[in-house]
Amino acid sequence: MAKKLYVGNLPYSATEDSLMNKFSQFGTVDSVRIITDRDTGRSKGFGFVEMSSDDDASRAVNEMNGKEFEGRTLTVNEARPQEPRAPRSGGFGGGRSGGGRSFGGGRGGNY
Repeated sequence: MAKKLYVGNLPYSATEDSLMNKFSQFGTVDSVRIITDRDTGRSKGFGFVEMSSDDDASRAVNEMNGKEFEGRTLTVNEARPQEPRAPRSGGFGGGRSGGGRSFGGGRGGNY
């Protein structure tokens, strides 16, 4: 069974290939994904590595957590399941619903 690992504090220079090469020392790597900002394309400094077995994943956590990688000290642990996201609204998200101003007296009244 594959085990997904969270890898934090990644250097911005890290690539998915360099991360795969580093983690393949501990077993078979099924996938690597560095999370990027969708507007800039720049790394957010964390990613996920999926190892093919629990033993490989445990070995990788024990060996890589707190170790330096390209000048940064990594945080490596078992990834938590992703929490469901609230649906994105398509509108402007404002608080009030339309309507005109009311000054108390209704139509044509004295203000």
